[in-house]
Amino acid sequence: MKLVRDPAIAKKIAKMQQRVRWQDPLIVGRNIDQTRLVLDDGQASDTEFSFLVVGDSGSGRHHGHNPQRRVAELMLQHHPECRFMLHTGDVIYLVGSSEYYQQNFIRPYAELIVGGESPKQIAYDKMVFKLPIFPVPGNHDYYELPLVLSLLSVTTLPMRRLLRSRLDIDVGWHGSGVGNAYAKAFLDYLQGYLLPTQLSHHLDQYYTTQTDTGKCLTYQPGYFTRLPNRYYTFRYGGIDFFALDSNTFNEPQPLPHTKQGESDRQILDQRRQELEREKMQIIEASAKLNPDNPSEAEELDDFHYKLSQIEEIILDIDKQLTTDQPPEVDIEQLDWLKQRLIASWKHPEVRGRVIYFHHPPYVTEATKWQQAQTLAIRSRLRGVLDAVAAEIGDINQGRPLVDLVLNGHAHCLEYLQTFDTGHADANMHWLVCGGSGYSLRRQRTEGSDLVETVGNEDRLIARSHLFVGRNGHGSQKRRPYSCLRIDVKGEQQPKFIVRPLVAEWYQRQWHNYQLPPVMI
Repeated sequence: MKLVRDPAIAKKIAKMQQRVRWQDPLIVGRNIDQTRLVLDDGQASDTEFSFLVVGDSGSGRHHGHNPQRRVAELMLQHHPECRFMLHTGDVIYLVGSSEYYQQNFIRPYAELIVGGESPKQIAYDKMVFKLPIFPVPGNHDYYELPLVLSLLSVTTLPMRRLLRSRLDIDVGWHGSGVGNAYAKAFLDYLQGYLLPTQLSHHLDQYYTTQTDTGKCLTYQPGYFTRLPNRYYTFRYGGIDFFALDSNTFNEPQPLPHTKQGESDRQILDQRRQELEREKMQIIEASAKLNPDNPSEAEELDDFHYKLSQIEEIILDIDKQLTTDQPPEVDIEQLDWLKQRLIASWKHPEVRGRVIYFHHPPYVTEATKWQQAQTLAIRSRLRGVLDAVAAEIGDINQGRPLVDLVLNGHAHCLEYLQTFDTGHADANMHWLVCGGSGYSLRRQRTEGSDLVETVGNEDRLIARSHLFVGRNGHGSQKRRPYSCLRIDVKGEQQPKFIVRPLVAEWYQRQWHNYQLPPVMI
């Protein structure tokens, strides 16, 4: 029984374009760039500033503790000194439903939202942020519920088992609407303007800043805090930030119709069946546990962690088994990134570049490195960066094309560096910030070195220098939830001081601490 369903890439793109009225004649006629915003806070010219990063935060209550709120409290200690917050995706679990924005987003971050002193009165589609929040969509923000889980009348055995379970899996009666809840929460939802006069008035009021790519949306903290699109860019302190929607270029290549391909298909199918059996065993075992008993509550939390991990692996296997055609790829977005990176390197006022999106190309969390989606993301990002490198020549004078890449998806905090990958993503810095509230994951048993097979040769391409995730066993089990504060220093070539902030659940108590800063 599937707990979640991932819509087709073409459907995601089409629905999101409808919501922002992509390339509407009224928008084109005003020469509006729908992929750019300007943060109008009066401080955007400062070369030294700080910002926060969270990811994979959107869980509801855990049994006996609320990690998302504890991480939010860590951020609140730093937010007066920070200009904005980046969110690396999975804003809401399990299926990005509007039902859960109140519990899983508004209440934990109430102090950052206008009217947060009365969070119950804040509608998810009317949020205005005191501290600018710039998210990207995660896979769970797009997920749908299979029909069997959305019908009240279902009496199948799997459904009865699920209802008997004590697992709090944050599933209501509907899914995300193919990202509709995310769009209404964060994007400038232009689809709601039915009359041309209404849309014209709105565009004239909020798309007022003139840039070198046209007029763009003006983001005003405390007043109007909407994003122009599911992927977008903004410039702050001479740093270009690029926010991507990796859910539309993460589809893997189909398995080839060869003897080896058919063998791989059989192995994957068998693995999928094993995971389905394990999933049902977890659901049945959870029904026997009492969430009011502290030790059993922690066991339920572990079951929740295992169940979500299994479901994710099954979805990755399904993407390989069900496709027999070339994968859908969001070429328009990838070409946009290529052109904007080239323009960024040729712009005299830009001194650094940061990219953030959900799925990490490099990661040592236990399940992600071997996933087909990881390979797809890494390959397509490399293609973009290789094309940028060929275009700009030696303009970068040996500097990495991107100063910093931020991701989520892996439920941990991690800092990695690439070596000679044979591509333009070599010698870059990668941060995974995906441990801000949902069930944490362990590091893979193979350790911190990442090896890629090129031809008949294994090449060391990356190494993890810091991993903060679930660790220990039994009474020594630790759950270190995390977020980041990043300080930007320097004038011409920026330096990034990365400060990991940790709220650890250990022996049924919270322990807050800050790890030594990482200098980039």
